[in-house]
Amino acid sequence: MATLYQLHSTVDTLRRSTEQMALTWRAGDSILLLGTTVTFIDWLQAYLNDSDIDNIQAIYALADDIATLSDDTQKNLKLDKNLTSILSDSEWVTMTQDDKFENVVTINL
Repeated sequence: MATLYQLHSTVDTLRRSTEQMALTWRAGDSILLLGTTVTFIDWLQAYLNDSDIDNIQAIYALADDIATLSDDTQKNLKLDKNLTSILSDSEWVTMTQDDKFENVVTINL
């Protein structure tokens, strides 16, 4: 079974968060970006490329977090290409409670 890694990072801690995630990463795991972490999606992609993290099943973000961003910021981040899905709070809760994920790990450095 897969793990859902929930990342809540600043740009200053994102590399370290990615390194922590890599310690237990298995092919097929997924990532949920919490809070302002979604604004660092390009940095995350670069750090993922530099790490041993591969075979990512999905990268998610929460609709409420994205709603706090300006339209221009959302457009510049190309979220439609960089995210697998944007989740409502209820979808997030349901996803963490179903049998899809064996573990849910939150990394907040």
